[in-house]
Amino acid sequence: MNPLKVIVFQINAEEYAINVNHVYSIEKVQAITRVPGVSAFIKGVVNLRGVVIPVIDLKERFGLGSTLSDDQTRLLIVSWNDLELALVVEAANDVIDIQEDNIEPTPDTVGEIHEGFLQGIVKLENRLFTMLHLEKVLNIMDKHEISHT
Repeated sequence: MNPLKVIVFQINAEEYAINVNHVYSIEKVQAITRVPGVSAFIKGVVNLRGVVIPVIDLKERFGLGSTLSDDQTRLLIVSWNDLELALVVEAANDVIDIQEDNIEPTPDTVGEIHEGFLQGIVKLENRLFTMLHLEKVLNIMDKHEISHT
């Protein structure tokens, strides 16, 4: 079985991961231009190498407050339904390989984040992190709202 390559990142000191196939790059946070009339978790847009990209604060998307930007804060540039989006995370820690059989079902008591967002829990040596189902995290947003930011 081929390993699954994931990017591990932090929100509220917890580790999460998404499949690296969704991620084009990891960037330092830059100036974000606010866009009026959009959901609070859409922080605005950035100009990344000549491309205007909407910025989504994952922490705020999950209802956990806003991400405070510091030297560790990163933008994960991802592709979703033919759109490029930037996801604000508190830190991007690692790119690692996991075996799919290391992904366990999400427990019935999932805590703070809506269980539909979660693909499963990964136990890897002394680490435990949550695999996000990126499509579900982003799919419930209004694509029209994002594409017009």
